[in-house]
Amino acid sequence: MRHENLFVVTGGSRGIGAAVARLAAKTYPVVIMYRENADAAHRLVHEIHAHGGQAWALQADVGDEASLLRALEQIDELGQMAVLVNNAGVTGGVSRLADLKAGNLSEVFRVNVVGAFVAAREAVKRMSTARGGKGGVIINISSGASVLGSPNTWIHYASSKGALDTMTIGLSKEVAREGVRVNAVRPGIIDTELHQQRTPEALERFASTIPMGRMGTADEVAESVVWLASPAASYVTGCLMDVRGGL
Repeated sequence: MRHENLFVVTGGSRGIGAAVARLAAKTYPVVIMYRENADAAHRLVHEIHAHGGQAWALQADVGDEASLLRALEQIDELGQMAVLVNNAGVTGGVSRLADLKAGNLSEVFRVNVVGAFVAAREAVKRMSTARGGKGGVIINISSGASVLGSPNTWIHYASSKGALDTMTIGLSKEVAREGVRVNAVRPGIIDTELHQQRTPEALERFASTIPMGRMGTADEVAESVVWLASPAASYVTGCLMDVRGGL
C-alpha cells in the first residue's frame, strides 16, 4: 500500500523531533529518521502503532549525502513525501569561539546545514508541481540562537541556524509557485537533552531572562510545526516562527 501524505522527520528519535512525530502521527503516516539511537526510534514507532497511527523508522546520517539518499529511496517505496521536517542537528559542544576546534565546526555545518540543504533539495524534487509532484511543505527547525548569537556557548551552532533561516526565506520564494511552502520554527530554551549540555546554574540564569519565566516544552514546539504543515497554514510561507517565550 502506497501512502500519499508521508510526514518525514529527520532526527526524529528524541526531543523535539520525537514530539513532532508523535503529534503528526495523529493525522499523517510518519517516517522517523535517526542516525544512531535505533532503540529510541523503534520504541517511538511502537508507541505510535499502539495509539492507532502508522510509522516507520529509517536509519540515516543526514550529513552524509549517500546515506540520506538511500533512506529517501526507502521512503519513495513507502509512498509520496508530503511534509519534510528538517530537525536533525548537532551543537558541536559548548565552547567560546576562541577555543572552538575546526573539526567541531565542520561537523556542525555538515549536519545542520549541508544535511538540511540536501534533504530540502530532495524534497523539492519530489514535491514540486513543476517536476510532477503534488506540492508539499518543508519545515526547518532553526533556533532562537540564530537571533541571539549564543555568545560564550555555541556561536558555531547559532551560525548554522542562521544559515537555515536564510535558506528558508530564499527557498520559500523559489518554490512558492510550485506548490511547496517552506517555513522555519525557531525554538528558544526548550526542556530537552540539547540544553542539558549547559550547567543547571546556567540554565536557571538563562530561564530567568525569558519573559514567560520558564523553559518551553518539546510538545509546544511540535504544535507549531504541525500547524505549519497543515492546511490551516495554507497561505504561510517564508515564515520564521519564534517559539521562545518572548525572548
